[in-house]
Amino acid sequence: MSRLLSRRRFVQSTAVASAALPACMSRAVERSADKPLTFACIGMGGQMRNYLVPELAKLDQQIVAICDVDRQQIEVARKMGELAEARVYADYRDLLTKESGVDGVIIGTPDHWHVPICRAALAAGKHVYCEKPLAHSVAECRALEKLAIDHPGQATQTGNQGCSTEGFRRSFEVVRSGLLGPIGEVHVWHPAHGWPNGVDRPADSDPIPEGLDWDFWLGAAPARPYKAGIYHPGSWRGWYDFGGGSIADFCCHGFQLAYRALDLDAPTRIEATGDDLGHESYPTRCTIRYDFAPKGDRGAVKVFFHSGKDNPPPEEVTRGAAGSTGCMLVGTEGTLSAGLWNTDCQVRLKGADEFRGADQPEVARLEKTQPRIDTETLKWDPARVAKGERPRWSKVNNSHMFEWVLACAGNAKTYSPFEIGARITEVGMLGVLALRMQQPIAWDAATCSAVGLPEAAAIIDPKPSTTKYLPG
Repeated sequence: MSRLLSRRRFVQSTAVASAALPACMSRAVERSADKPLTFACIGMGGQMRNYLVPELAKLDQQIVAICDVDRQQIEVARKMGELAEARVYADYRDLLTKESGVDGVIIGTPDHWHVPICRAALAAGKHVYCEKPLAHSVAECRALEKLAIDHPGQATQTGNQGCSTEGFRRSFEVVRSGLLGPIGEVHVWHPAHGWPNGVDRPADSDPIPEGLDWDFWLGAAPARPYKAGIYHPGSWRGWYDFGGGSIADFCCHGFQLAYRALDLDAPTRIEATGDDLGHESYPTRCTIRYDFAPKGDRGAVKVFFHSGKDNPPPEEVTRGAAGSTGCMLVGTEGTLSAGLWNTDCQVRLKGADEFRGADQPEVARLEKTQPRIDTETLKWDPARVAKGERPRWSKVNNSHMFEWVLACAGNAKTYSPFEIGARITEVGMLGVLALRMQQPIAWDAATCSAVGLPEAAAIIDPKPSTTKYLPG
């Protein structure tokens, strides 16, 4: 990279932002040293190239190493100016051994590789940013949460970028304020994706492309032949062995506002219905219902996830306001439309016909209790910062990555650390469990088991088909 942001310059550039951050984060920035922050990227597919690397580059950080088991992905990545000088690895274990001086690791691999690489990176003493969903099973969620708790000095961040926006944090405050009254129902929805749905693996195979280590790509997942265009690149998420379809893809986005603002725990019951269940891949259309028990002053909550073509929430909930994706929290005194990424804050109060923005008087007067990041500082424009100007919160990923980099510079906590992200991911993995079992799940969170369904254990805590590629 042509311009590197030293820790000292990072401190100077973020002086205005630090005033708006929690005290612990401000102190962390002040304690920073002079040397540049350095990062390594593992999994060089579209998410890494199109989002994560550019957002880190906007913060003027140095990416010194990249890793992928597919040489073609590496070659495409090396064409990016930010990565032209980065050292190249095909094995994440070699990277972590030889790049012992890097500050942080960013993980953008398929889901079934998230926890093994997170485990190795944390053990190596690195700060870690991992794309969602954090884990590939309920047991992995539990293990990752414990890992994060056991490494309190390392900054972790879940890739659910929406929580770093003004929309999320204002929506959180609206829910917490009681303006909407008791909230008993939440709806999250998303249309069908283009990856394989409602099918089983093809019977034939294709030659493995030169430069792709297919066995390493499979890792601990059950072995299967390579088939062009079916798994890699980009189509793996539809297959349960590697991903979990739409529910895994969007649980960390769509569920996080309700989970955090309503102080939910694990659900007590999960039920899934839909079309083309019972295959190796996610169904073509489904609705998953979660029941959460009352807690404190909050009553019981029902959360619905609707996915597939022509499968929006009921009209009596949306009243014509449903787009192709969304998230709605329904209270007795009003409904909040947060958007699938929870970046919006649109409120329809009881008796009103339409949703209105956060500037409506009833919302605008609510107290701000959540920290904000000054996004203008992210553009390194001192003149506008000096004028006190702040733009709209449009740089979603940038704000999220900025918060993590700030935490990497010292000993601060991010807003979406693995301790929280793993619990939200677990809700998504329980949806996958219900889909695959094709029957309602009575969930015992204390024992991490489906009551009366011992056969579910193989999905709750799947055993690796091989440990050859896993951390030592």
